[in-house]
Amino acid sequence: MHKVCAMTIVVVGSLHYDIMVDAPDRPRKGETVTGDRWYPKFGGKGGNQAVAAAVAGAKTRFVGAVGQDNFADLMRTTLQQHGIATDHVATITGHGTGMSVAIIDGDGDYGAVIVSGANTMIDVTQFDSAALWQDARILILQNEIPEAANIAAARAAQKRRIQVCLNAAPWRPMSQELMDLVDILVVNALEAEDMCGLAVDNLASAKQAAVSLTDKVHTAIVTAGGAGVAWSTRGQAAQTRPAHQVTLVSTHGAGDMFIGTLCHALAHNSDLGGAIETANAAAARHISTERPQS
Repeated sequence: MHKVCAMTIVVVGSLHYDIMVDAPDRPRKGETVTGDRWYPKFGGKGGNQAVAAAVAGAKTRFVGAVGQDNFADLMRTTLQQHGIATDHVATITGHGTGMSVAIIDGDGDYGAVIVSGANTMIDVTQFDSAALWQDARILILQNEIPEAANIAAARAAQKRRIQVCLNAAPWRPMSQELMDLVDILVVNALEAEDMCGLAVDNLASAKQAAVSLTDKVHTAIVTAGGAGVAWSTRGQAAQTRPAHQVTLVSTHGAGDMFIGTLCHALAHNSDLGGAIETANAAAARHISTERPQS
């Protein structure tokens, strides 16, 4: 009987101690709004995507950094509780753990401010470790860590013929050097507009943006919130899927759930359309479910 190897996802990215605030509205410039409650939670796009992949069933390794403070305990413990290997999560003396404040309004939409802290200090020499990449099928990256770290990780993955998925969030100008290393680009409507100059407000415009983005990468996926998702691969017809109709609780973390689930499906040889449908459904469940608070 042949032994079946578990397909692994490697996530290189951010860890944030999130302070969540529920309020009727998000404040305008100079305005003070009285909130309803606040609570802490594990976060960071990297951390959230790693957890989403693990929840979907993927064997997951995480590369990141935390500070020498109490916030770091929640980061490591949450990863470990989900079975995520943390051998490559460094503790950086003299830097705080990354954190964010997110305000969720009465409509379930949110805005956030992040402070990167130790996330800027990821040691790129560890990408030479053969053990890090053992059985890996996909590398997940985001834009909450320095581009130099993303490039170093992507180069190491490409050398080993491991797919690279970049979630270009939050948006920032990105070098051609990085784009040349990306196999799958995932962006939301605002990020797509920033990257290709096309306003995305429905599935048709999301599809147009996805096609435009294949000038930069082989496969582009544009998530368009309540409208759905569109994707395009060079040499193939672009496609769309409408969003699942659910009762919205909060959109916070929906994109991370989509990406973690998508990459788990792709790591287990799902075709792109099937993987996107699985991820679309997982994101719909996420935004319509009340999450426990600490």
